[in-house]
Formats: sequence, structure tokens, C-alpha cells
Amino acid sequence: MEEYVELFNDEVKEALRDALKDMKGEVDVYVFTSQGDDCQYCDLTVKLMNFIGEATPKIDGKSLLHVHVFNKGKDDEVFKKFMVERTPTVAFLDGLVRWTGAPVGEELRALVETIVRLSMGESGLSPEVAQAVREKVKGNVKIETIVTHACPYCPYAALMGHMVAFEAYKAGRKNVVSDAIEAYENQDVAEKYQVMSVPTMAINGSVEFIGVPTEDNLINSILDKQKIA
Repeated sequence: MEEYVELFNDEVKEALRDALKDMKGEVDVYVFTSQGDDCQYCDLTVKLMNFIGEATPKIDGKSLLHVHVFNKGKDDEVFKKFMVERTPTVAFLDGLVRWTGAPVGEELRALVETIVRLSMGESGLSPEVAQAVREKVKGNVKIETIVTHACPYCPYAALMGHMVAFEAYKAGRKNVVSDAIEAYENQDVAEKYQVMSVPTMAINGSVEFIGVPTEDNLINSILDKQKIA
């Protein structure tokens, strides 16, 4: 955790202000933590989200990013509602878009871009792929993107998965969950998928991509793997 102390300075906050300046609407972020030594990155994650909140544009003196913090053992009903089992977890859109593990290092870029896109109401996906999500993704889909803090390509994969979930959400459906999972903090997940390099993307429990897929390849795989009840 010590390596991230330098993250919290005026220079970084200024860079965050610039990256977040295009925010239009309010965004709620939910941070799930637990007390004790078993959660190495919980305090860092709460500090980071509050730090980002301070850098977001303000309306009437209030930040456009609303940070809500929940603690295991105290807020278990909220954990259950958001289907959160691990800490730290950073979640948006009722838990449909999330990071399991601290979104620091390279993942900070994807986190900031996710906040901006949610705020603007724009996924940034190509019109064709966005339309396919809205019209064809009717089954249940869980996208798991295994990432590490040091991986420069992981943010692109995580962001793509998150924006698919966002497009489904905008269409009034909560059938797509996108989870960026930090490999070292969740080694059992990395072992489950036999991750040798990152990003690794699994759809409904099946590894589909090693590396960053194209949007077309991702949507085609989702359509193939979606679970229709």
C-alpha cells in the first residue's frame, strides 16, 4: 500500500480534475470494505474514491461523484443487494459495473473514464455494437476481466466490458454484469481461469479472450454465451 502514498498529491488531483472536467450528471459509487488485516487495500480504496470525489466538478458546491461506503458486518444487507462477497469492491449502477479489488495503478484510468461516461450517459461503444447490446443481449451475461495494477492494456478491456453493461442498463435491463477482478488480490479467481497473462476475459465462466478483444469480437462472444432463461 505504501507505493500508492504518492498518488494523493496536488499534481495528481489537478490531472484528475482535467480528466473529469467533462462530467455532466451525478454519479453514485458504492465502496464495500471490511475491517481488519484481511483487507489490505480497503482503506486505500476509500481514500482514493474520496480523493477522486474532491476532484470532480461541483454543482452548488457539491461534487458530482457521490461516494457511499459500506462495511462488512455492519451493512450486510447492502452487500447482499449488490451481490458483493469480496472487499474492497467499487461498484456502479446497482453493482452491474464493478471492480473487485482496488482500482489503482493502471486501472485508475479505466475507473476515471467509466465515471465520465456514466456521467455523460454515453458508453463510447460503436453505434452498431451499442445497438446489438440493446436489441440482442436479452439473456444473462457475466463478464469477468482479470486485471493487474501494472497492466497497461487491462483498462481497455475492463472499460469495454463495463460499457456493455452500461448499454444494457440504459436499455432498462440489468442482465449484464461486468466485473474487473484484480488478480493478485483474488488469486483463487486467477487460478480458476488459469490466467497466465492479463487481461483475460471470461464470459459466463468461460475464458473467451486473452488480451483486449475488438468490440465486434466481444459482442459476438456475448451473444454466443448469453444464458436465456
